[in-house]
Amino acid sequence: MTKLRKTSKTKLHDESLNTGSGQTILNPDANENKVRSVTDLRESGQVTAAPASEEDIRIRKAFVDKDWNEIKIADSWQIFKVMAEFVDGFEKLAKIGPCVSIFGSARTKADNKYYIMAEEIAAKLVRHGYGVITGGGPGIMEAGNKGAHSEGGKSVGLNIHLPFEQFNNIYIDSDKLINFDYFFVRKVMFVKYAQGFVVLPGGFGTLDELFEAITLIQTKKIGAFPIVLVGREYWGGLMQWVEDVMLKMERNISAEDLDLVHIVDDPSEAVEIIDAFYSKYLLSPNF
Repeated sequence: MTKLRKTSKTKLHDESLNTGSGQTILNPDANENKVRSVTDLRESGQVTAAPASEEDIRIRKAFVDKDWNEIKIADSWQIFKVMAEFVDGFEKLAKIGPCVSIFGSARTKADNKYYIMAEEIAAKLVRHGYGVITGGGPGIMEAGNKGAHSEGGKSVGLNIHLPFEQFNNIYIDSDKLINFDYFFVRKVMFVKYAQGFVVLPGGFGTLDELFEAITLIQTKKIGAFPIVLVGREYWGGLMQWVEDVMLKMERNISAEDLDLVHIVDDPSEAVEIIDAFYSKYLLSPNF
C-alpha cells in the first residue's frame, strides 16, 4: 500500500489539533470571523432587524471588536483633533486678561428673570474691568455675552457642537469665538482662563461645570477663585443637601469646602464677591 505523505498544510492542521494536554485545540485566524460593523452583524445573521435608532447603532458599534490597525488609525486622528482644539483655545485665550466664566442654561428665554440678571451681572463685570467667558450658546450664555458686548468689554464664547440647542450667539467678539467637539477640552478653557465663576440656573451641563470648578479648587489644582451661585430659590435645596448629606451624614467633604461657594440673589452682590477676591490679593483687573 502506498503511504500517504502529509503536506505542510495537513501537518500544521494536525499539530493544531494535538497540541497541549491531549485536548483538541482549535486555532483559527483571529480575524477570520471578526465582525467589523453593524452591517457585518446583520449579514452574519446575528442581527435580524434594522436598528431602532441612531442611538441603537452607536451602542452596537461600541461592542464591535476592532483590530490593532483600525484602533491605531482611529485613535491617532482623534488625538490630533484633540490637540488642535487645545492649541486653538490656548492661542486665542492666552492674552484675554482677567475674566469671569458665566454658566447657565441654554433654554432660558430672554424674558426670564435669570436671563436679565445674567446680562446685568456681565455688564457690571465689564464696568469693573473684567472680561466675560460663556459657553457661547443661547439662553444664559447669550445674556452673558450680550451684557459684556453692550459695555464694550471682552466677550468670549466657547461653543460646543451638539445635535440640539447649541448654536453660537451674536454677541461674541469675532476673534474670541471658539468651537469645540469635545466637552473636556472646552471645560479646560473655562477654568484655565477664568478668575471667577458665576453660575445661574441650568441643567446637567451647568451642574457639570459647577462641580468641575469646585473639585479643581477643593483639590488645589487651580486657585481658590470665587464661585457665585445666583438664585437662592434654585440653588438652596442642592446646597442644603450637600451640607446635610455629603458633609454631616456621610462626611464625604470637609466643612471648609462649603465656604468655596457663595449664594446670592442680587447682581451687584455677585460682582462684589468677585471684587472682594481681587482686593484681597491687591489685584486690579484691567485690559
